[in-house]
Amino acid sequence: MNNGTYTFEVCANSVASCLAAQEGGAHRVELCAGIPEGGTTPSYGEITMARRLLHIRLHVIIRPRGGDFLYSPIEVETMLEDIRMARRAGADGLVFGCLRENGDIDIETTRRLIDAAEGTPVTFHRAFDHCRDPYRALDELASLGVTRILTSGQQPTAPQGTPLLHDLQAYAAGRIILLAGCGVNETNIRQLAQDTGIREFHFSAREKVKSLMTFTNPEVTMGAKDADEYSRDVTTARRVRATIEALCK
Repeated sequence: MNNGTYTFEVCANSVASCLAAQEGGAHRVELCAGIPEGGTTPSYGEITMARRLLHIRLHVIIRPRGGDFLYSPIEVETMLEDIRMARRAGADGLVFGCLRENGDIDIETTRRLIDAAEGTPVTFHRAFDHCRDPYRALDELASLGVTRILTSGQQPTAPQGTPLLHDLQAYAAGRIILLAGCGVNETNIRQLAQDTGIREFHFSAREKVKSLMTFTNPEVTMGAKDADEYSRDVTTARRVRATIEALCK
């Protein structure tokens, strides 16, 4: 299979992960903070540094908090400001998703965010996987001018969501790009591509890296009580390359 026929996006949790994605051969990164919450908006400094050091495309998630995708008026205003900030910092794409309380796309809010993007390509993230009617949601997002949908096929992982991903890819009929993500790795990406016909894939390719601290105080935690604060999950070029090669060889 030819690498040129597929697009690979890495979910990066830091500038270091962005650079590893680039070294491993990714076409773009989605830069996020707050990965344990499913991804939240990164800082201006993080976006700026990533843009300064990357030559591949940089997409930035716009998500003010973890949890659901039903946003208050204040949260929507925050998202609008973050879109302006990310564009000033040089983002090539923006990633967001808003729902109504009944599980439909929040069309009005999504349109406001797209207008604020001023032509910057938009990915509707896995809020899509919480929609009650994915076919109607796809139609609405395509009509709004959204570039792509990041989805696991409304299942815990994209391989588990293969049947819906296959059907959505056919249903989209070129109107909008399907980006398969969540649980995609070197062991399953080839089968996922064959079974769905999807050409864009989103994965993290992370490995655990131990802290270099020689002194630690295990009695004090800065977050969750069961958190391991002396290791981090970081994207590695080795795993990015392995995932791409698993499909393109």
